[in-house]
Amino acid sequence: MAYLTLLEAAKLALANGQTKRAGVIATFAKASAWLASLPFKTIPGNSYAYNQEAALPGIAFRGLNEAYTRSVGVINPQAEALRIAGGDLSVDRALVKMMGAEVRSSHESLKAKALAAAITTKMIKGDSSSDPREFDGLQRRISLTGTQVISAGTTDNGDACSLAKVDELIDLVTGSNKQLWMNKALRRRFTAAARTPTVAGYITYTLDQFGRTVMNYNGVPIVVPYEDNDGTEPLAFDETGDILGTPGGTSSASMYCVSLGDGYLSGIQNGVMEVTDLGEETTDPQLVTRVEWLIGLTVEHPRAIARYGGISNAAIVA
Repeated sequence: MAYLTLLEAAKLALANGQTKRAGVIATFAKASAWLASLPFKTIPGNSYAYNQEAALPGIAFRGLNEAYTRSVGVINPQAEALRIAGGDLSVDRALVKMMGAEVRSSHESLKAKALAAAITTKMIKGDSSSDPREFDGLQRRISLTGTQVISAGTTDNGDACSLAKVDELIDLVTGSNKQLWMNKALRRRFTAAARTPTVAGYITYTLDQFGRTVMNYNGVPIVVPYEDNDGTEPLAFDETGDILGTPGGTSSASMYCVSLGDGYLSGIQNGVMEVTDLGEETTDPQLVTRVEWLIGLTVEHPRAIARYGGISNAAIVA
């Protein structure tokens, strides 16, 4: 099955003459760096079944005329159902008549950004047990008692981010296409630490597909989420302090290390995002464009994601 990023999907739509569809998809990618970097696998039907690796088979040495001891790996079967995300983008036809067709594109862009923000939030906070219409986010997929979680400490309201633990977080994740997901305030702490070479001497900078500067720690890109529709970040400092012990306080945050790609963390979709011009409504003088995307999230390797929690909004330490 082929993987497509949103930008690749936008280019494909544009090549097929679907300019409105291409514009909306590109807006999603530009609004949310998480969505832009996530590869999506196109699947038939309404769900995707796969095997998640749990343990590798054993090996042995043998002597002449001896047999090997049989050993098999452990595979955990998984299944992910697609969810329906989208919305209607409506603009008063009088606005279009007075201000031109460009005003419709502007309003559609605003709605697309709002949809991108909502989906981005669900990538962390989604919980199908609370709302079966949404997929489970990373926060729900990582067990707090598992090996893929690191705690900053045991202090109420969190402890300062430690670069030694960030290194440990990165090492918990396998694969070659890794990213660090964190909030903007925590990224600013990395910026401040970079000004002190004895604290963070491994900060570099690159450019993304839109020419924007991306900070990298130890070769791993630091990517921040798009704010939700009410201005709240999905990874805000609003979590309990000690995620591995007795909860205390409500002003710490987490960062995640993810490995993107085939066999790791990826999205699934039943075809590329659909953008349909429905024309004018019969009941209201509104021109309507419908965006609909059948999507889900898959974690196909037990070490594709890891969480570093209980981080306070304080200066980074070595």
